[in-house]
Amino acid sequence: MSSIQTNSSSLIALQTLKSINSSLSQTQNEISTGKKISTAKDNSAVWAISKVMESDVSGFKAISESLSLGASTVAVARQAAESVTKLLTDIKASIVTAQGSNVDRAKIQTNITNLTEQIGSVVKTAQFNGLNLVSGFKSVDVLSSLNRASDGTVTAANITVQRQDLSSDAGVYGTGASLSANVTASGTAATNTAITQTLTVAGTIVAGEQFNFQIGGTTVSFVAQTGSTASANIAAGLTTAINAAGITDVTASITGSVVSVNSTSAFSKVNLTASTGSTAGTLTLSATSVAARAETLTFSNTAAVNKGDGYRVALGGVNYDYVAGNNESAKDIANGLKAVIDGAAVKDVSTSVKKDASTGNYVLMIDNNGSTSKSLSASGAAGGTATGGLFALKGINVTTAAGAKAALQNIETLIQTSIDGAASFGSSEKRIGIQNTFVGKLTDSLKLGIGAMVDANMEEASARLQALQVQQQLGVQSLSMANKAPQSILRLFR
Repeated sequence: MSSIQTNSSSLIALQTLKSINSSLSQTQNEISTGKKISTAKDNSAVWAISKVMESDVSGFKAISESLSLGASTVAVARQAAESVTKLLTDIKASIVTAQGSNVDRAKIQTNITNLTEQIGSVVKTAQFNGLNLVSGFKSVDVLSSLNRASDGTVTAANITVQRQDLSSDAGVYGTGASLSANVTASGTAATNTAITQTLTVAGTIVAGEQFNFQIGGTTVSFVAQTGSTASANIAAGLTTAINAAGITDVTASITGSVVSVNSTSAFSKVNLTASTGSTAGTLTLSATSVAARAETLTFSNTAAVNKGDGYRVALGGVNYDYVAGNNESAKDIANGLKAVIDGAAVKDVSTSVKKDASTGNYVLMIDNNGSTSKSLSASGAAGGTATGGLFALKGINVTTAAGAKAALQNIETLIQTSIDGAASFGSSEKRIGIQNTFVGKLTDSLKLGIGAMVDANMEEASARLQALQVQQQLGVQSLSMANKAPQSILRLFR
């Protein structure tokens, strides 16, 4: 049936043309914007995901800048620590030279002082954008990532860089919890009293019998003479032989048939062994060694050492303090107190640090070679301000032989401190660089992912445009033909 009210063919052709025009408009938009999804209207779910990912890309760009800033800051600190290590090595060379007896120690000390001042200058100027990592102890966080959980929650992640203090600050002894239980003193005073062990001569002694006595690496001997085989005579002969041997820090005295071996060796024990040429006479030792004369402060290797933990040695009524910094141990405490006491140049006092082979505890040994006894005690307290890592530099003084000897031991600790600092900065710098590279690659991957979701396929869009343009032309022609169809009804009325 034909109708002049409703042209169904025209309506169909018109709807088809509208559909073609809509597709053509969408394709042209894809070509002009380069995106198949440019608004939420195109595909709300994909658009929302892409916008979240785009915000992450923007965030990671900021993170990359933060990592670059952090890497530069750490690089400055590493270079400063390496420079300090070189200067400390130069100081060590001067200290080694000062060990000689025919050198001008005053000039050597002047050179050491100049190098020490240069180290201070390096430490003070080693900052980047106002941040100095070789002064102080508070750690620094470098923004390294944004972590998005499955529920959409975002948290920031950081790379923590530990400051490595290379300053010469004295620190402040704390008033917090007592740590005195972690350190044990061997006595209440440091004196120059010799340490004694005895050798007792007994038995039936025959003429010609030889008695051997080894003290450290030196052997002394006495042969019983005819008519002089009494125990007291043998003891007297051994005593004379010991004193005549000129063993460093060792003398002998006699009481009846007992020989007293007296040692003033400050930091080393003296081993003792005895033997006879037969079983007739006997030599009996009270001990197999004479202990070192120095008093000891033993630091527990099982007690934790936290930043701000301070330990104090009261020697002769004067306090000597060392306060721990980051990641220090009982060894650092012992070496730190040694450096503080040495730096004070206490008259007649020398120090040494050793590790007890049986317990693993570190021991600070304090020897008094003067005629006056010095009171001694040790204590500890938390809550202090850490002593600078190179505090002992202030106390290096090679103008005396004793000072040069002490400086040689302390400079090794200082060099190790600066080496550890440089190594720590190098490790952090490498980690930051690795993270920065990863963030760059991650950003590229996110961009690729976003592109895969929203970017238009230009080859496909171009081909589709050509097809739609042809369809549009055909649609126009079809609509034109449909619009002419009612005119055929006019023929019926002619």
